[in-house]
Amino acid sequence: MGDRCPSCASGDTRSFYEAKGVPVHDVSLMLTREEATSCLRGDIVLAACRQCGFIFNSAHDPSLQEYSACYEPTQWFSPKFDAFARSLAQRLVDRYSLRGKDILEIGCGKGEFLALLCKLGDNRGTGIDKAYVPERTPPELANRLTFIRDFYTEKYAHLKADFICCRHTLEHIDETGGFIRMLRRAIGDQTDTVVFFEVPDVTRILHEGAFWDVYYEHCSYFSPGSLARLFRASGFEIDELDRVYQDHYIVITCRPADCPSGPSLEVEDDMQALQDAVGGFTRLSEEQIDLWRRRVNQRASQGRRTVIWGSGSKAVTFLTTLALDDQIACVVDVNPYKHGKFMPGTGHGIVPPQGLADIRPDAVIVMNPVYRGEIQAELGRMGLTPQLLSL
Repeated sequence: MGDRCPSCASGDTRSFYEAKGVPVHDVSLMLTREEATSCLRGDIVLAACRQCGFIFNSAHDPSLQEYSACYEPTQWFSPKFDAFARSLAQRLVDRYSLRGKDILEIGCGKGEFLALLCKLGDNRGTGIDKAYVPERTPPELANRLTFIRDFYTEKYAHLKADFICCRHTLEHIDETGGFIRMLRRAIGDQTDTVVFFEVPDVTRILHEGAFWDVYYEHCSYFSPGSLARLFRASGFEIDELDRVYQDHYIVITCRPADCPSGPSLEVEDDMQALQDAVGGFTRLSEEQIDLWRRRVNQRASQGRRTVIWGSGSKAVTFLTTLALDDQIACVVDVNPYKHGKFMPGTGHGIVPPQGLADIRPDAVIVMNPVYRGEIQAELGRMGLTPQLLSL
């Protein structure tokens, strides 16, 4: 990618964190342990822009990545996430009067959110994603949904919509400035179009030293301010900008403007705080790595059985960064499409929650504290009382 900021094109950037030889794909389905341990790897060199606050992997090589039907990022099998997504969809339908409208979702994944928007508001939807799987489309909505198995590029500029949404996709795109400007050109003079994006919040990652939230698939990292600066510079006016899901995500809602707009929201003023957080991340992440390595190894030396709950990108980074092997018995996930598969990098097996009845772990490391409550409840239903440790 290089050292120039992909968001504002400034050359005033500085590198502050490195991770070498990490799995290129974190949530692609690995059918065998051999496939998982021999997966393609790449390097991470995080750099921060001093002009706009954008953070990016300057070593990212998009040619290493391939998104297909084997890409399995869905979190919808979690009751907590399902409730969040449904609440978000209902809020968007109500606030922006999305009833009988045309909706375009860029990076729609398996199409769950788009289907929900169309169901709640009797809308018509078009989704674009290389990883879309037709079998996941609800049959009752099939006549109102169209899916394109591709990346969104200029060739789809003809697809007009009343509402354009893009959730957890922008962080996978390296040339962010070019992408948002492309979208603005595609909208053209349809200034009543509403644009909604959702991305992870790098602010929490920096403040926590959360090394487990830095992975190859995410080549772009946003704070509320850097996200707002990107959209304003690209010809959008911001309607909403907020943190959601216990500050894990940022949501931004915009409308096309005739020219770049200036900051008007208090949450946008975060440049100094970002620079300070970037300066402390290396130390904090090293402390977290040392802490978790000691915790896991101590339990293993005592013969205590430890498992990880959540097989997503956080777990891949956690396992590979700490170079864990049989210190972890297995990885648990509620997504049935992942059961019987293996973790990229380390090859740990992925089992359903019911599998813990035989394993009977002494400790469960929860990859995302958002899900601690539902995990504890599920363990209780199985009569298990392991110690819960949350990242």
